[in-house]
Amino acid sequence: MANSFGDQFLKAGLVNKTQLSKAQKSKAKQQTLKQKQKIEVVDEAAVAAKQAAADKAARDRELNRQQQQEAERRAVLAQVRQLIELNRVPRDGGEVGYNFQDGSLVKKIFVTDDVHAKLGRGLLAIVRYDAGYEVIPAIVAEKIKLRDAACIVSHAETQREIGDDDPYADYKVPDDLMW
Repeated sequence: MANSFGDQFLKAGLVNKTQLSKAQKSKAKQQTLKQKQKIEVVDEAAVAAKQAAADKAARDRELNRQQQQEAERRAVLAQVRQLIELNRVPRDGGEVGYNFQDGSLVKKIFVTDDVHAKLGRGLLAIVRYDAGYEVIPAIVAEKIKLRDAACIVSHAETQREIGDDDPYADYKVPDDLMW
């Protein structure tokens, strides 16, 4: 070798001859101890580098896990959005108001008489879509509920779920009653 690092540091004036010889002797002692007694000399820089690499790997795994969860969440939202877009019931020209509860607020959408009756019987459901609401079939609402239950705003229980335990089954509801 033409110039060792020690010689280069000496020429640059970063170390003097005594410091250079002291460092060389220390290195030689470590090597002889390691060879003779099989004692491992702890290299603090190597230990610190391994620890830093392990910390970085842990941070990278956590970041990767978070990115994967975000991607899964976006995929579920895209599936819900697609189900709503493909199955929404048109409510153009609706003149009958249907009131429903969204959280603590009572909202109103205008639908046709047929859609209003199906909403009341539980055959249709109302879901949150963008800034508004859409009406979808109850079967699709169940599929959406499996993916994201927070999207379902209003879904009336069907008569089959209520069963024979209804104490008001003998009373007729007037046809002109609007809620």
